Amino acid sequence: MERKYKRKSVNTVFGCMLPILLHKLCLSEKICSVPSEPLTIKENNTINTVVVHIDTKTKDVTLTLIENPEGAFGLRGSDLIVKKRLDFETLLNPEELTVHIRCNKTGFKSITLTVRVQVQNINDNPPAFSHSEYRLDVNELTPVNTSVGLIEAKDDDSGVLYYTMEPNTNTYFRLESVYKPNILVNKVLDYDVIQQVAFTLFVQDTPPTSPTDQLSFTSTAMITVHIKDIDNRPPWFQPCTRTTLGTAKICLSNGYKGRVNLTERQDGPVQMQPGPVYARDGDKSRNEEISYKIVRGNEDGIFQIDENTGNITMLKPADISGPISLTIVASQVSNRDQFASTSVNIEVMKKSRNAPKFERDRYEAYIYSNNGPENMVLRDRTSNRPFRVRARDDDFANQGVNPDIRYEVQYSSYVNITTDGFVLLKKAVRTDSFISQLRVVDVSTGESGTATLSVLVLPPVGVQSPSEGYRPGDMALLGFVMAALLVLCLIVIGYLISRLKKANPDTLKLTECLGPCLPLTEIRGRPSNGMQFTNDGFTNEGSNGTRPRARRADKRERKLEAVGRVRVTPRERPRHCSSCGMRTHSNHSHHGSPSGRTKTRGTKDQVKSILAKGRRGPDGRKAVWFKESEDSSDIEVEIIPDDIGLRPKEELEEDEEDSSSVVQKANDVESGDLTVMDNQDNQEGPASGHRELLYQDKIAQ
Repeated sequence: MERKYKRKSVNTVFGCMLPILLHKLCLSEKICSVPSEPLTIKENNTINTVVVHIDTKTKDVTLTLIENPEGAFGLRGSDLIVKKRLDFETLLNPEELTVHIRCNKTGFKSITLTVRVQVQNINDNPPAFSHSEYRLDVNELTPVNTSVGLIEAKDDDSGVLYYTMEPNTNTYFRLESVYKPNILVNKVLDYDVIQQVAFTLFVQDTPPTSPTDQLSFTSTAMITVHIKDIDNRPPWFQPCTRTTLGTAKICLSNGYKGRVNLTERQDGPVQMQPGPVYARDGDKSRNEEISYKIVRGNEDGIFQIDENTGNITMLKPADISGPISLTIVASQVSNRDQFASTSVNIEVMKKSRNAPKFERDRYEAYIYSNNGPENMVLRDRTSNRPFRVRARDDDFANQGVNPDIRYEVQYSSYVNITTDGFVLLKKAVRTDSFISQLRVVDVSTGESGTATLSVLVLPPVGVQSPSEGYRPGDMALLGFVMAALLVLCLIVIGYLISRLKKANPDTLKLTECLGPCLPLTEIRGRPSNGMQFTNDGFTNEGSNGTRPRARRADKRERKLEAVGRVRVTPRERPRHCSSCGMRTHSNHSHHGSPSGRTKTRGTKDQVKSILAKGRRGPDGRKAVWFKESEDSSDIEVEIIPDDIGLRPKEELEEDEEDSSSVVQKANDVESGDLTVMDNQDNQEGPASGHRELLYQDKIAQ
């Protein structure tokens, strides 16, 4: 019993102590705490950045760093901070840094806190190639899609890199993918076409389609690929036509032709067309040595070929006319498996006695500077006849016409010649002249002849050639002479006008003598349609003039009204005036001479009345109007009064003095001439006694 009682007492005490111990243990664990999940911090952080805050439950808790990786962390109060700048690329284990912190308090059991820190990598390093330039050598027979090189860049940030190739026009090589810079052959390489390809390889640490504001780094490398020529082609006879057979390129020769004379052994190499027998290595850069050999067609041993040069010579003359066909093989000396063959046809023919020749040794032709291609050259300057050359061959009896001759142009890029001998332009000519050489060839014998063609370039039609026009000096001299003549004419005209305005007897005399020479002139700006006699005395009837002046005016008016008819007499041959020295007609009389009153009358058949009617004008002047005459070349006007002998003798004598001058001046008027004569009364003043008698005669042509 006692033992049972003691056991119950121990169980009771233990049961009471256990809750107390559990309570103490729980209190110790809650002294401080930190988050259980990992904490993240970016590399290149700033110093003293807070990583985590340690939550302390009670006061007077002491925190101590037990484990501090890289020595990068520290405590500032209850905060865990970063004491230095972290670099993801230099940390040993940047994915997780473990920090241990001990938490102590008096009366409590100390605990250890664990903080896991992860350093986040950021893009802070550019990618880089190991070299800035790369050289790759590639065989020209490398198959398509074959890799010629793998060139990668490295980035310390250990991120994904993206590659591109520029320029994009490069068609010979490509990249395997944007992530893998494996350079592959994209197209068949041919050394004859291209010997080197250069391009730039770009690398970027962000995708090409990433936003522009995203931080990105790039790097470049220059790649040069050299195409290597290999011995993959046989010799090619020249000239030849290139063609493609699958991926291979070959060059086909049309063979050679030559001519020799029958029964004659030719000295030296036989002339071949289109040139001597010659072959070169099909691999342009290798230029292997070639040797030649006749393999067929020389059974009679007439010809031989030089193994090094390919020249064909004759060992003996050919005794049978006709063609001889030879087969020539050219092979590489270093590799006989690389060879090619061609044919040589040699025509054996009778010897020609005469070579073709042109009709002339030198020709001259013409073209216009605005002529273009396909325009014919002309034979002369004055016509559009085309220029043509002809050649003769005296071996042919039909006027020397050889059907086998061909024309050629040498040493000129401006013209070409047809098979008929016409010369055509190939392009526009920019020079004043040019010289070409014409060649005629007998294609059957190879004989030829030459001639010189000189072509002069003419200006376009309608444009004067500078060599045929006036020089600048000539035009200047002509202008000077014309200006001098114009000034001289103006001086003479001014002098005559000034003399006419002065109204002196010398001017009247000059006017009479020069009347036939002066052109028809309008007086005072008023034109006249017929012959008109006007007396200014009528205009003064209303004025306060003197009585004698009015009396003379009335008499003159009556005299003009008495005019009955006008006779027109053809003008006679002009003679010289002895008084004034001028050429005059038979009815000319010098002023002041008594013969001035004499009236010349023609025969009846020479006179025709053209009087129309007489009337007074609206301004009070007396006018006589005339019709047109049948012959108005040279006329003479004579006024015959109708009342002669019917008036008193005294009045007639008195009036005769005033009218004689009128009749005399009317006799001096010729067809188409205008003469103005001013009679001034010596007894009157110039202002009040001036009278003007106007005769105006215009014969309609």
